[in-house]
Amino acid sequence: MPLTSQISAYNPRWPDLFLSERERITSVFAKALVMIHHVGSTAVPGLAAKPEIDLLVEVSEHRDVGDVIEHMKSLGYVRGTDLSQDHHFYRRDVNGVRTHKVHVCRSGHWQIARMLRFRDLLRQDPDLCARYQALKLHLEATNQRGIGEYLALKAPFIDAALAIEQG
Repeated sequence: MPLTSQISAYNPRWPDLFLSERERITSVFAKALVMIHHVGSTAVPGLAAKPEIDLLVEVSEHRDVGDVIEHMKSLGYVRGTDLSQDHHFYRRDVNGVRTHKVHVCRSGHWQIARMLRFRDLLRQDPDLCARYQALKLHLEATNQRGIGEYLALKAPFIDAALAIEQG
């Protein structure tokens, strides 16, 4: 079963695509906006990735959620299922292909630190980055059940890398 998109070689345009999307969505979160971070594999130079730009929107509070949903919809986003409590998720597809994912979390949410720490570890450790890329390519090649399986099988690697970093 296919993933939401196929893993491809690193594209040096990904940081610029993040910046332009950050500009497009900034006003949606108004006064609650703290920061928008580029996370996920497209935020790691040299790392092969599904060409889906991940944006992590840090907000001071989840306010006017109905208005946020409508604004995001006007920008081509669909509200997905919350990924954890207070971790809102939006996805944008263009012509049936996933292009962007937006994670919205309140300041202090555990996923913010997790996503930023893992991104930074991959940026700093070429061996870890190479092992993660090999895992992702293997999981894509052997995938039977789609994105849920892919994410579940990546999680132990991420957990181990973060545990070693904290260790």
